[in-house]
Amino acid sequence: MLLETNLPNLLHRGKVRDTYPVDEELLLIVATDRISAFDVVLPDAVSNKGRVLNRISAFWFEKTNHLIPNHFIGLADGPNVKDQYKDSSIMSAISPEIASQSMIVKKAERIDIECIVRGYITGSAWGEYRRSGTVSGKPMPEGLVEGDSFPTPIFTPTTKAEEGHDVNMSDQEVIDMVGVEMAQKLEKASKEVYAFAQEYAKNRRIILADTKMEFGTLNGELILIDELLTPDSSRFWDMDGYGPGKSQPNYDKQFVRDYLTEQGWNQEPPAPQLPEDVISKTTERYMEAYYRITGERL
Repeated sequence: MLLETNLPNLLHRGKVRDTYPVDEELLLIVATDRISAFDVVLPDAVSNKGRVLNRISAFWFEKTNHLIPNHFIGLADGPNVKDQYKDSSIMSAISPEIASQSMIVKKAERIDIECIVRGYITGSAWGEYRRSGTVSGKPMPEGLVEGDSFPTPIFTPTTKAEEGHDVNMSDQEVIDMVGVEMAQKLEKASKEVYAFAQEYAKNRRIILADTKMEFGTLNGELILIDELLTPDSSRFWDMDGYGPGKSQPNYDKQFVRDYLTEQGWNQEPPAPQLPEDVISKTTERYMEAYYRITGERL
C-alpha cells in the first residue's frame, strides 16, 4: 500500500494526492492509498484505493470532455505516456506501482472552491437541514427525510481548506472571489457534468447522490482538474437497495464515515485508526464502484 511518495521535487502533498513537476507545463499526480474523512487524513492506508481513484478519474475525464475540457493527458503507466515522457526525470524515477496510481495532467491555475452538486439530501446537508431546515444556508421544502431527492440538483460550493474543515460559501461569497461571470460558469459546468454522470450511472444501477469537483483555468479557459466522480469525491448508492429515510447501501467512503461516527470521534485530529475489517471492506466497496461504473475489473 502506498501511504506516501518520496519522489524528487515534491510540489504539493494534499490529503490524498502527491503532485510533482514533469516539465514546465505538465504535472504528475499520484493518487496514494491515504484516506480522509471529515477533512482529516486517517493514519491508515486502504489497499488499491489509489488505483481506483486514478483510473475512475481517467474514465470520467474522457467521458465528460465533450462538456468541458479537463487537465488529463494520460495514465502514467499507459504505453504512449511511458514512451513519450521516458526522458523526464520524474517519470524515470517512478516504480510500476506508483505509475499505476498516477496520471500526467496539464498545469492549471486552481480556483479555490469545492464545487459540490447534490441530487439527494444526505451527509452534512442532511445534518444542516435537520438543524435549520436549510441546505448551504438556503431554505428547503419541509418534510424531507434522509436520502430524498431534491426536485432539481442544487449547487452548494464550499471553501477549499488546506487544513481544517471546508466551509459553505454563499452565492455572494463565490462572486466576491471569482466574479459574476466565472461564478455562473462554475455552477453551470458543475451541474452539467453531474447531470451527465447521474444519467450514465443510472444505467449502471447506481445512484450518484452528490459529487464535488474542482476547476482551474488554462490560457483563460475553464477546465476540470484534480479528481472526478470518484468514491472519494462522490456518493454512489446501490439503486436496488435505495429507499428514503435510511442510510443507503453505498460504494464509497461513507462506510468509513459511519464507523468513525459510531466511535464517537469528534472529527478533529488526530484521527483514530481503522480496524482491518473496516479497511478491507472499504477496499471492496471502492473496487466494486470501479466495476459498477466502468464495467471492468481492476
